[in-house]
Order: sequence, then structure tokens, then C-alpha cells
Amino acid sequence: MSRPKPEILLEAVNKNTYKSEQVLLADNIYSVYYQDQPINLRILHTLLSYPGPKYKKVSFSNPGHAFNLAERLNKLFNTEDFTVHQMVKGPAVTEDDIKNK
Repeated sequence: MSRPKPEILLEAVNKNTYKSEQVLLADNIYSVYYQDQPINLRILHTLLSYPGPKYKKVSFSNPGHAFNLAERLNKLFNTEDFTVHQMVKGPAVTEDDIKNK
């Protein structure tokens, strides 16, 4: 079964490279949590400081990606504490709102 065509909300085409950047409608956002707490995930080399830590995605518009990550982390850390949560739309915030907390 083929994947349904996404609904394109906005599109910008770079006239030099002909690359198109599209904003697509997503049904929901799914995030991986650890013990019911939101997390970040980073990878770093334990012996070298170069190129520095890399942060990986933990939130996805496709639930399958979130479930795969949670399953992989549960196996890696031998636990069942990584779960997937569907994000609920909250109020819009600005950088000033976050800075003033």
C-alpha cells in the first residue's frame, strides 16, 4: 500500500538550486518519554571531544518512528521505561515567555 500524498501548506523554491522546501500538514506529533518525562537524546564520543555531541530527534510526526526509537532505547538500556506520548496542542509561546519563566 502506498503512502498517502501529504497536504502541502506552504512551498518555497530556491531559484538557484531548484530545491523546494515544503511545509506539510501533520496529524499529530509523537515524542519519546522516559519515566513519563520528556527527554533529549545526544551522542558523543567518549574518547574524543571532536566533533562534539550530536543531538538526535525524539519527536516525530510519524508515530512509527517514535515507537521504533522507544523500542530501540528500551532494548539498549534493558528497561520498559521509554514510552511514546502524543503531544496535545497547547498555547503558542514566544522566546520572551520562556526567558521570563
